[in-house]
Amino acid sequence: MADPVKTDPPDLPGPPDPGRRPYASPKRAASAARTRARIREAAGRLFVEQGYAATRMREVARAAGVGERTLYDAFPTKAALFGHTLGVATVGDEEPVAVADRPEFSELGSETDPAGTVDALIARTAELLDRAGDLIMVSVEAAGADPDMRAAADAGAAATHAVYLRLTTALHERGALRPGLDAARAADILFAVVSPHVHQLLRRHRGWSAEEYRGWLSELVAAQLLAPEHRPDSSR
Repeated sequence: MADPVKTDPPDLPGPPDPGRRPYASPKRAASAARTRARIREAAGRLFVEQGYAATRMREVARAAGVGERTLYDAFPTKAALFGHTLGVATVGDEEPVAVADRPEFSELGSETDPAGTVDALIARTAELLDRAGDLIMVSVEAAGADPDMRAAADAGAAATHAVYLRLTTALHERGALRPGLDAARAADILFAVVSPHVHQLLRRHRGWSAEEYRGWLSELVAAQLLAPEHRPDSSR
């Protein structure tokens, strides 16, 4: 998972006049949002099809139907464009709120039923990976040759592990983890199996349906993490 990246809209005016009150036009904001959406759609498709290194900014501008100046005004570098595209794909919108701070993830630790907690985590993470997994893998594959992508991949991995550790700590405090398993090792297991790599293999390469993937993953995680008395019957 990756944190969202907030970017400026592509048609921002020049520096404000100190003597004038800034005015935000709803029509202009809506137009800027539509432009960013076109750019994101084009960029996301090209990054996945061609890879990060092979994708050129001029190609993105052409595919999005915008001028290169408009593209560069919004995203001065390819790294900024990729970060914005991945960030919005990850969280589903442009709000500058990280995955870990969104209610659908931050409230997981307050679930009273451990099996329900696991089911909710898998459902929400699988939905995230269906949206953003291909782009996450682009950053992973480009990390060896590009320091910006390395930094993005490392930051995303660290943020993901932190989300898992917070959840497994809550499960451990409730006595729900299987005997001998501590919160850190449980988070490592989640980090390995609920990963974009496994998602890519099963959903993209092997053609598993979303339902097959989620069902298998939920059962596997429950069996690996939860004490027998807290597992659903099918994973005991």
